[in-house]
Amino acid sequence: MIKRINTGELVSQAVIHNNTVYVSGLTAPDKTQDVEGQARQIFGRIDQVLQATGSDKARILTATIWLADFGTRATVNDIWKAWLPKEVLPARAAVEAELGENVLIEVMVQAACD
Repeated sequence: MIKRINTGELVSQAVIHNNTVYVSGLTAPDKTQDVEGQARQIFGRIDQVLQATGSDKARILTATIWLADFGTRATVNDIWKAWLPKEVLPARAAVEAELGENVLIEVMVQAACD
């Protein structure tokens, strides 16, 4: 069975299939903030989406992080390390990409869920 969460015009915010939740790439609602502010917003949104799907950040399996400027990777890594305990770190990729206007970071995760 496939369950879609918060389906909009183009995408669902999350899709659940076979006890895995696939969270769409999330950006910060307030794009006036720097990469640190945007990352904190996104990680908070991920917490909310995962909670709504019966999961949490300790159950993240993989993550992909897109950065408008790869030079901000150290800042994002510091926030990431503070957000996720070392014992639950998922597989992860981080790459530089051209993102939307004023979007400095986008994050997509997949997690185990009940």
